[in-house]
Amino acid sequence: MTITRFDHAYLDTLCAQADASPRLRQHRNVHTDYADPCQRVFNAITTRSYLVPHRHALSPRDETMLAVRGRLALVVFDEAGEVVEVVHFGAQGGEDCLSGTRADEAAAADAEGRALTGHLSAGVLIPAGTWHTVLALDDDAVLFETKAGPFDPAAPKEPAPWAPFEGTPEAAPYFARLRSLIGVEFSRESRSVVGFEVDSVGARSGERHG
Repeated sequence: MTITRFDHAYLDTLCAQADASPRLRQHRNVHTDYADPCQRVFNAITTRSYLVPHRHALSPRDETMLAVRGRLALVVFDEAGEVVEVVHFGAQGGEDCLSGTRADEAAAADAEGRALTGHLSAGVLIPAGTWHTVLALDDDAVLFETKAGPFDPAAPKEPAPWAPFEGTPEAAPYFARLRSLIGVEFSRESRSVVGFEVDSVGARSGERHG
């Protein structure tokens, strides 16, 4: 039996590929076959990448996302496209465990749509059929995603009908509005977003399955 290691060089390469990609993100499958019962994917996402809101309802699958590197935000929508929840999550050290009033502060911060630095959820579990997208808050953010298989790459995608597609003129202002809801600073001041420019929003002022 051979043990597969996912070291820092592995993540660095994935992040470099994301930065060079036209879509400004890059995924790499851990599973070897779409028929595998557990689909496992690393996904590096830059702050400039707009992932069109979508759901997995035609082939219902819960989806688990764990932060391996950097900070991210899950945005959840209702059927009409209104934002109903924002969850900040990210990789952090074990010394930053929540306790006492710090836990209360973190809960209050999350309710207000912001995050306390160093006190983030490690990941999220997204129920099947939930409209959602993910935004990276750091340019080296990496997710590890798992979802039950099998996966059919030819199956119809489920982009939200109320959200613009990538690369369209409507995508830039929509992405900027999503960024304004996140509630924390991005890792750079200004950045190109899939072919257009979007200014960074201050702390107070979405060809694969996902």
